[in-house]
Parts: sequence; structure tokens; C-alpha cells
Amino acid sequence: MRSHQPLWFHVDMDAFYAAIEQRDNPDLRGKPVIIGAMPGSRGVVSTCSYEARTFGVHSAMPISQAYRLCPDGTYIRPRMEHYSRESAKIMEEFYDFSPRIIQVSIDEAFIEMTGTGGIFGPPEQAAMKLKNRIRERIGLTITVGAAANRLVAKMASAYQKPDGLTIVPPGTEEEFIRKLELKDLWGVGRKSRQRLEELNIRTVDQLIKIPKDTLGTLFGRAGGEYLYQVCRGIDPGIYDGQIKSHSISNEHTFGIDCKDSQAVEDTLFALAHGIVFRLHRENAQSRTLVLKLRLGDFSTSTIQKSLDHPIRTVEECFDLALELLKSKWDRRNPIRLIGLGFSNVEGTEKVQQGELFDDPEDRRSKVEAAVLELQKKYGDLPISKGRKFIRGTDPDGDGR
Repeated sequence: MRSHQPLWFHVDMDAFYAAIEQRDNPDLRGKPVIIGAMPGSRGVVSTCSYEARTFGVHSAMPISQAYRLCPDGTYIRPRMEHYSRESAKIMEEFYDFSPRIIQVSIDEAFIEMTGTGGIFGPPEQAAMKLKNRIRERIGLTITVGAAANRLVAKMASAYQKPDGLTIVPPGTEEEFIRKLELKDLWGVGRKSRQRLEELNIRTVDQLIKIPKDTLGTLFGRAGGEYLYQVCRGIDPGIYDGQIKSHSISNEHTFGIDCKDSQAVEDTLFALAHGIVFRLHRENAQSRTLVLKLRLGDFSTSTIQKSLDHPIRTVEECFDLALELLKSKWDRRNPIRLIGLGFSNVEGTEKVQQGELFDDPEDRRSKVEAAVLELQKKYGDLPISKGRKFIRGTDPDGDGR
């Protein structure tokens, strides 16, 4: 890839929550670690280490089933505040490589590397510098996919995990995608694959041979167009809305559709933490919070609410997000994707000096800004925003 050609990295943190626990507690390294509900209770697996995956454990699996498969694993309740802080530290490292970062969840992001060849070298060299940076400074491994567009970069990062690197040079997108299985095509879900199998279409090669008009007849105009593009490595515009300067948003796709309310709320808190701290980083403000939900049947909806004052703290953002969630989700239909964002983001002038900590929200906002500055200056400082108690969880929330 020459430096003037489009270049995107998709970075995926490997088994993020479990990897943090193994880093923080060396006794857990090399052992099956399951993050989620405790055995004997209702709930699901949030994520698990690669060692646990060899037993058949996976994200969104009922914890009772995980325990039957792996009774000797170490079970830990999620520490979402801690994971959010580590995610923020990693994203700060990404900004040293490019000013254009699209964080799409707590553990993945796109980095536009177009035109950076003169600074970081060719894609493979730049990706290795990035991987080594995160390993040395954060103590975690990441997997990188590199391509000329976000769609192919996303699929490339899933090709070799963990600690992988896959580069798809321009012009070889279709050749790369032909190596994949239908389940590896981004955005082609279970129901679409079932329909393809009913039509005896079981490989990417078979899918590529179907004319666009025929796909439109079988899957509808939009669905057919998407299938035609994705199997050829043509980006239909994934995550386009997140790079606009007037909005800040994160989203998380569950590995398996989730209806465990605690897991959903933990994820929502992590998203709130991320977008509020991005507001602080950009010295910006917003009065409008937007919640996005995609359910198991792929139906997608958004809901938003505007306040008469800027949303300044994680607590205020999370409380409002919970209000939106409860108005939109009946807890019966599982959630496939959840997103949270600020719209109509505006720059803000520095607050004029006045009475210190005029109100509780001012106090929290200033504390968050101070935390951000400390994290920038002292990367290893163990300080972060904490989550309020929810449904009787203990203050540490680490389950140990």
C-alpha cells in the first residue's frame, strides 16, 4: 500500500475483560477465566479467556451452561469501571498514531492511517509499532486488520486471533473474502445465513456468482445490495455516522443476543463512561443523549432526550441512558447491539472562575476532568470513575 492510498486499521482487543484480569493477577495466566455472572445465579458470560474457549465457553452463554462445561474455571464479576479506564488509556495511545479514531465499542476501534507512511512506515511496520506500544505500555495484546476500507479491515482483524495481524492490500479484497466462510462476513447474521442455506448457497464463492438483481429478489433491495457489496469487499458505509465531528458515540455488539439486564446495564455504563470522557478530551458539551438498540430480530430503533443543560458527568449520562433504555426495552427481546452517543456536540469555552464546586454536577464534572488529566500525565495511576451500586453489587464488583 502506498502512503497516498486509503488505509484503515481495525483494532480489536483480545478477550479484553479476561485479559485485564489475567494481567492484573498473574496467577490467572494460562487458566480459563470467565467474566460474567457467578455460578449458581442467573446470568450470562460477558466474555472469557481463550483458555476457557477451548472448553466451549463463549460470550452470552448462560452461566449455568458455562459452569457445566468448565467447572474448574475462575469466575469473576465484571469490573466495568476498571475496563472502561483501561479502554480510555488504549484509545489515548491510538491518538498518537492518528487524529481520526472511530471507537465503536469498549474493546475495538478504527484508526485511519492514510498518509502516515512517512511517519510510521508501511502498514505492516506501522501495525507492529502499534501492537508493541499497547503490549509495552498497557500490558495487553491486540489484533489488527488493515485494508483500504473499514469493512475489509473489520473482517481482517477477525481472521487471525489472538495477537494477530492481517493486511489486505488494495485490489485483493475479493481474493481475501473468498477465503472466509459465510459466518465471517460482517453483518450477515444467522437468519440471512439460514436463508442462504435453504437456497443451497453455502460458500462465499457461490454467493459471489449470484447476480445483484437475483439477490434483490431473494433478500429485498437493501439486503440484496448489501450481500452483493460485502462479498466483494465494497464498504457500504459501516460506522459512517461516527466520524462526524458534531456527534460522539460508541456502540457494543454482543457476541450472542443478550437479555441479561445486568450485563446490558454494565455495558451501558461502560459506553457512558467512554463518551463522557471523550467530551472532556475535546473540551465539548452536549444536551442531547441518543440510545440505539438493535434486537435479536435485527429491528433497530433510536431514542433521544434533550436536557435544558449540558450533560456533564458519567452519573448523569448513565442515569439518562437507563431512563431511555427502560422506555425502549421490555427485557423480553434479546439485544444484539446497544449504542450510546451525544448529538449536537459543540465546543465550550473554559468555565469562568467562580465559586468552587457550585453544585454536585459541577463537582463531578471537575473531578472527571481532573481524572482525565491525571491519566494523561501518569498512565498507570489507578484512578477512575466509579459506578453507583446497582442491584446489590459490592463496591469493588470484582467477584474475588
